[in-house]
Amino acid sequence: MSARLDYNQVDPKGSRALAGLSAYVENSGLERALIDLINVRISQINGCAYCLRLHTEEAVERGETHRRLHLLRVWAEGPFSERERAALGWAEAITAVNLGPVSDEVYARTREHFSDQDLVSLTFAAISMNAWNRLGIAFRKPDPALAG
Repeated sequence: MSARLDYNQVDPKGSRALAGLSAYVENSGLERALIDLINVRISQINGCAYCLRLHTEEAVERGETHRRLHLLRVWAEGPFSERERAALGWAEAITAVNLGPVSDEVYARTREHFSDQDLVSLTFAAISMNAWNRLGIAFRKPDPALAG
């Protein structure tokens, strides 16, 4: 599958704006490891190979285990804390809003583990990763690391 166009080359202002959102998330006070899990899980759901490879490698470089990353697709049963499960459930619900609104149950579970500020930051983390995924998928962003 070949790339369609380089959105960065066409209009770098959009990418810079989205990078600003990503920078906000990284400096929001959320644990970096939690952001890594969210980025990998959302990229799994959306099927963005570029982002999945990139964020998996980053997570490992920062100390995440291969075991946990392999089990991320089944996070509700895997070796994750209740806080991580709440964050992953919230991120999945935001990613799949086409299937319906975020349920009161998911919201309540997330609220047990996150302050108002952290919940807003968590939401922006999911929004940011979904936006990057959609750019990569729509324009078929090539990943040299995955080349034959």
